Parts: sequence; C-alpha cells; structure tokens
Amino acid sequence: MHSQRAYLSVAATAFILIVPAVAANCTNTLENNCRDGLLLPLWNPKDQLCLSDRILRGIAYMLALIYMFLGVSIAADRFMGAIEVITSQERTVALRKKDGSKVKIKVRIWNETVSNLTLMALGSSAPEILLSIIEICGNGFLAGDLGPNTIVGSAAFNMFMILAICVVAIPRNEVRKQLHLNVFLVTAIWSIFAYIWLYVILAVSSPGVIDVWEGLATFLMFPLTVLTAYMADRRINLKKFVPMRYRADMVGLRAFSSELELPKADEDGTVDLLLLLKQKGRNFNIEEAEFEQQRREYLGILRQLRQQMPDAELSTLQEKATYELTKRAKKSRAFYRVQATRRLIGDGNILEKSVKETTSRLKKRSSAIKPKQTSTTCKVSFNPCHYTVLENVGTVRVRVERCGGRPDLTVTVDYRTEDGTATAGSDYVANRGTLTMGPNCFEAFIDITIIDDDIFEEDEHFYIFLDNLRVKSREGFPVNPETVATARLAMLETPSIATVMILDDDHPGVFSFENDTYEVSEVAGGVIIKVLRHTGCRGKVLVPYETADGTGKAGIDYEPMEGALLFEDEEIEKSLQIGIVNKEQYERNEYFVVSLSKPVKLNASTFDEKYTGGEKPTSTLRNERLEEMGKPALGKINKCVIKIKESKEFKNAVDMLIKKTNVSLLLRTSTWREQFIDAITMNPSGKKSFKLTCITCNGSAEEEEPVKPTTIGYAVHILTMPWKIICAFIPPTDYWDGWASFICSIVLIGFITALIGDLANHFGCTIGLIDAVTAITFVAIGTSVPGQFRTENTFASHVAAIQDKYADSSITNVTGSNAVNVFLGIGFAWTIAAVYHAYNGDEFRVHAGTLAFSVTIFCVEATACIVILVVRRSKSIGGELGGPLRCKVATAVTFVSLWFVYVLLSSLESYCIISGF
Repeated sequence: MHSQRAYLSVAATAFILIVPAVAANCTNTLENNCRDGLLLPLWNPKDQLCLSDRILRGIAYMLALIYMFLGVSIAADRFMGAIEVITSQERTVALRKKDGSKVKIKVRIWNETVSNLTLMALGSSAPEILLSIIEICGNGFLAGDLGPNTIVGSAAFNMFMILAICVVAIPRNEVRKQLHLNVFLVTAIWSIFAYIWLYVILAVSSPGVIDVWEGLATFLMFPLTVLTAYMADRRINLKKFVPMRYRADMVGLRAFSSELELPKADEDGTVDLLLLLKQKGRNFNIEEAEFEQQRREYLGILRQLRQQMPDAELSTLQEKATYELTKRAKKSRAFYRVQATRRLIGDGNILEKSVKETTSRLKKRSSAIKPKQTSTTCKVSFNPCHYTVLENVGTVRVRVERCGGRPDLTVTVDYRTEDGTATAGSDYVANRGTLTMGPNCFEAFIDITIIDDDIFEEDEHFYIFLDNLRVKSREGFPVNPETVATARLAMLETPSIATVMILDDDHPGVFSFENDTYEVSEVAGGVIIKVLRHTGCRGKVLVPYETADGTGKAGIDYEPMEGALLFEDEEIEKSLQIGIVNKEQYERNEYFVVSLSKPVKLNASTFDEKYTGGEKPTSTLRNERLEEMGKPALGKINKCVIKIKESKEFKNAVDMLIKKTNVSLLLRTSTWREQFIDAITMNPSGKKSFKLTCITCNGSAEEEEPVKPTTIGYAVHILTMPWKIICAFIPPTDYWDGWASFICSIVLIGFITALIGDLANHFGCTIGLIDAVTAITFVAIGTSVPGQFRTENTFASHVAAIQDKYADSSITNVTGSNAVNVFLGIGFAWTIAAVYHAYNGDEFRVHAGTLAFSVTIFCVEATACIVILVVRRSKSIGGELGGPLRCKVATAVTFVSLWFVYVLLSSLESYCIISGF
C-alpha cells in the first residue's frame, strides 16, 4: 500500500513538473491560462512557486471547484423541477365520434421526444452550455479552450463512462433492448455528425476562422435535430417503408413484440376506424387516432374482465375496464411526481379519482334520457329484447311495454316460450300466459324460471313470443285493435320476440397465478403465492405445481417444492408458501420459477347423460368438443418468477446520500415557506419519500420507514445548507406554470458556472494544466458527476437501465444531449462572437489544433461505441445493455478504455508531445 502511494506521488510530481517543461516550446502555453477571471482574480503571486505552495493552492482550488460543482447540481435540481412542470402541461381537445357525438380528451402539449431534446437536454447540460457562452462573452468575444473542450469532454464521458455503467448495471442474465430504434439512430447520427461538422468548420472550410454563416449553420442544426427526431418518433412520411409487422397507433407507427400486442378488439365485427378512413381517402388527425386506439383497447379489456369475473355487474366491469385502460396509458416522470405530491396533500389516487368522475358523468347522462311518446297508436313490444343471465340467477324478469295511444284503454297480449338451443324442462321452465295492462299502465313483466344444474354445457338461449293482441275500452267492451274510425288503435311493435341467453356457470374453472412476477426480500423468510380460479368454480379440482431453478438454486437460495393444490367445490383461491434462504448479501438478484401443471377434475363422470340419454352419442364430434370444453384448464399466467432481492437495511446507509439528492418525485413546490423549511430541515431517510409500486399491479404507493440520519448525513446537510438556502429564493415551480423558476434557476446556474470557469482556469494555471486538458478532465467530469445524482445523466441512466423494460431512456438520453450540446452550446456562443467580429470588421478566430484533434478522436471512438451497441442487439446477446456476465464486462471495459485513450491522446496533443492536425 505504501509503495503504491509512493508511485502515485512520484507520478503526480512528474506530471506537474515535467509536463510543463516538455510543453515549453508548445504554442499551447500556460500564459493564456494565468490571467484574472471574469469574477475571480488570480491568486498572486503566480510565478516562482515552490512545490508545496503549488500543491496547497491546487488543493484549495480543487476543493472550491468541488463545492461549486455541488452548488450547480443543487441549482440544476430546481431547474429540472421547473422543466418537469412545464413539460407536464396538458390541453383539452374535442373529438367527434362516428355517431356524431363529441368527446373531450386531454393530450400532452409537449411531445416527449421534443421535450427530451430541448428543455430536458438544456436542464441536464446547462452548466456545460452556459460555460461555453459565458467564456465567450466574458473573454471579449475571443475564443477560449475551456467551454468547447468541456462540451466535447463531457460528451466523451457521457458516451463511454455512462454507457459502461449502464451496461454492467443490468442484473445478471438480463438484457435491455431499445424499442424505438429509429429515434436512437437519428440522434446517434446527429451526435457524431455534430463533431464532424466542428472539424469541418475549424480545419476545412475556413481553417482557424469561424464565419457568421458557419456559426448560424451550427446553431440552426439544433432545431433541425429536434425536427428529424420528432419525425422519426412519429414516422412522418416513412410509413410505406415500414414492414407489415408494424402497426399504427396513436403516436404514429411503432414496433410491437408478442408481449406488447394489444387485446384484439375486432372479433365483434367492428372495423378499424383508421383503416376505414384511409380507404375512403379521408385524412385523420392524431386526436382521432388516439380515440380509436382507446376504443379498441377498451373492448379488449372488457372481454378479458368478463372472462375473469363472470359474476360481476356490467357497471362494475365498465368501471374496471376504464381504470385498467387509464393505467396502461404511457406516463412520464411528471405523472409519478404529481401522483406522489397528490398523496402527500391527501388527494388520493389520481387514476381512481378520474375513473370515478367519468363513471358519475356517464350515469348522469344516461339518466337524463327519456323515452319518446309521439304516436297515436298503442304499440306493445319487449324493451329490452335481449337478456343475458347466469344459470344460477333463479328467475329472469322480462319487460313488456306499451307506448303511445290512448292511456284509458286496457291492452291484453298472449306470450309463450319456445326452445332455441336451450331446452324447456332441463334449462328453463316453459311458460305460457296472458299479460294485461290496464288504463294508465305502461309496462308488465314475464317471469321465467331458469333451471340450475351441475352439468357443464355450452351457453344456450330460448325465445319469448308475443301474439294475439286485444284491446278493451274503459267500459270493458272488446274493441277491434286494427281500426277505430280511420286510425289504427293498437299493434305489436318490433321487437315482439325476446331472446334470453343462459350463461353456464358449471365450468370447473381456469387456474392461474395472481401475478407473473413476485419480488421478495431475502429477510422475509418466504413468499406467499396466490393461485386463482375463475370462469367457473364447479367441482373438486387438483392443480399440480413445482419449482424450477433460474439463477437461484434449489436448497441454496430457496426451498424446492412439488405437490398439488386441492380446490373444493366453489373454492376460488388457494395459496402456497415457498421458503427463501437468507444469505445476508449486500447485493442480491436471483430468481426461480414456480409453474402449474394441467389440472385434473376429481369424481368427474365420463359424460353428461343429458346429451347421451345413457346411449352412444349421435354426434361424436360435437360431444367430444363439448367434453373437452368442460375440462379444467390453465390460464395465461401459469408460470411466475420469484425475484429474490437484498435486504434494504444493508444498503440503507450507503444509499442514503443518493436518496436525499434524488428528489425527482418531489420537484413541485408551491410556496417559498415550504422551500426554506426543506432547505434547513434534516429529514429522516424515507420521510416525504415514496416507494412507487408497479402501476399496472395496484397503482398504489407505500411509505418507507423513517431511518435515523447518520453522522455523514448531518455533515453533508450542513455543508450544502448555504446552497439550499440560496436556491430556496428561486420562485416555486407553481408560479407561472414553472417559467418563473425556470428563468431564475438558469440565471443562478449561469452565475455559478462563471465561478467554475474562473476556478478551473486558476486551477490549471496553478498545477500546470492548460485549459484544454482541464476542460476534458476535471471540468467535464465535475459538471457531469454531480448531475448524475440529480435527475439526468449517470444516476438517472443507471436507475433507468435497471428499472425500465427497455434501454431507450438510458441510451437516447446520451446521444441526444451530445448533439444538442454542440449545436446549442458551441453554436450559439460562436454565432454571437462571429456576428460581433463581423460587425467590427474583424474575424472570429479559433485555434483549430487542440479542439480539432480532440473532436476527431471522439468521432472515431463514438462510432465504434455505437457499432458495438448495434452489434449487441444480435441474438447472441439480445440487447444493448446487460447480457451474459462476460459480454457486459467486456463491453464496459472497452468503453472505459476508449475514454482513457481519448483523454490521454487529447492531453498529449495539447502539450505538443504528439502532433495534431
């Protein structure tokens, strides 16, 4: 250990003393570094410093830089909070449905891709972008090395180091693959082209000079990047090149794998509205597409719920279908933050509240509908004419109504039942009789008894007929219903035939797990798994089950089990408990599988005597099909994965600092008082924080248990309290829909960034580093690493890589922000400087050597990085992130090596040790 420290000390001393000496004849000298900054003067004297003075000053500048990086990260938190509020705004649009009625829906004002490449990119890279602009303006509109090289260095750190972390962060034997490959390819091309373009305008078109048109072209590529990414996201003008396995949905064309297929909603004979409009040559807008998508999903969900809950009322099914459809809608981080905020102030679940309000409005609308009575003829008919009942309903009441005509008449009508597929005497009790509706009586009822048996059979129906209509006057004399004078007095109106559908409830059931995935802490001791029985619960059924190894091994990670669950008659739920072995590991992510086998019905008769009469069936094919339908079956979730996680208590102390700075769920603030209280208060870990469960499971959130702060937590809180108090003066995000906080936050970030630029310049002057090397190392890492623990970059990418089902958020964030940083940070700054010099009859000169060489190295390595990511999508690995241990370690080592090679070559070229361009 002591020898290693000695080697490091010798290496550091050699770097500080030898490198400046080697670079003495280099054009990139330190003379330009050693000058007063925009806000901070240089620490004098600057010349002839002894080694100890240089080391002490370097440490002081380094500590000041770290403190500034901490401050700018806290200010960026407030900036991102404002951006989240801005991009979460919605507007209400009115749509006209096929029946002519109007419906109002809410749509996001900001497209997700556009917001990610504009406000989100600005928020995550604000220090780098502002540093480039401030350096130009504070330098008398002369080019500097700090700003542009910081952007290139930050891009290299993001591309190589962040992606390396994301690759290895995926749990063992899991992969993450990008779903929207088109958006990634567009942003990846732009991210490489941006740096190729820098080299072209620096070394090819006008070497060493940036003309006005070059600066403007660089800046205008920013909106062009956003536009092309938006077109790729919406598949504008590219539909004819898309294979048939892609389908249209409310946001354009998108690829769907088998596990993403929506429920098929066309089995009822409905026609896809979008295809119909296209065939008729009519254009449809995005609102129509969204409405049609919701209609198709709603029908499919309603069918699934009907199969799972055959006893539920129709109103209950409709409410649950609406709630499920709302849960499946795509949500951003803004939704979860608002959901957590609403829970904090006691507003409850946003989804449940929205569904209840919608259901209430529909009920009020339906209750306001009244039947029309405009005819002078008395019309008798069934209303409704179709009834669907369960076999165990007992009695079904069928309504007959009379409409119009003279109310003082007595109307008499005969009725009778007739078989359809249902048979009188075995499925229902035949009924025949007469209904009489006296004066001012407008309805009558027919009661039919439904016979409940214990035999499985297909759904059947029978009919009820009305005939022989008679009319009596008020005095009781029979009157011919056909004519009175010249008017028809009464008539049977269509429908005069009612259909009653009997749904069988004697199926032994369909068996499945409640969930397909369970996550359990190793300290829980075991996991309880529910097996559900739906679509019938008749008879005794035996359901075998067994456990199987995944990455977790039987006897080592869990207790193996094999057996069978016995469901009694009318029993709809059983549970089994599997033991988990507590290995007390800091990090643990194993899984095993529990599967159900084919269920067996006990004491089942060979066949139903109702259809055979004790003799050989006459229709063997039909009977065999019916017998097969009557067997118990497995549902869709017949296998479930049990994930074993580490204990939270082991990781709590290490993760506390990260959790305290990860405030993405509580970014919205409403008052200055709230902000100042939060700034000076040391909250226990878990207080005012929520652990969001899967929204597709129950949509709920549960509070974490408060944990007493550690000594390190108190120290960090006291250290950062000045920055928190300063940031508390920023207006709350509720003011002006977040724009007030947006403007004030960016002003504060700009001020802190100016201090960072001065400190970085003085730090390089003190230890012998030129601005170019300082920018691609200390400043690039410093402006990126604190950001990792706010909302974007490393920490966000790390969390997104683990928690997201796909790799889009982790990778596209890097490629998109790299392109935006060049076009917005360098393009805007150079445009201002070029216009200024052109106005004064001068040229804006930029030293091409160092930056051009750095850009070239980055382009070559970034291309290799993107190629590696694309190759990893092959079947051998299956995705850009994760995969087999050897593959992801090899990828991560390669990416880290590329970053070190980039820093090394760029530094050597800056000191003229190797020649550049």
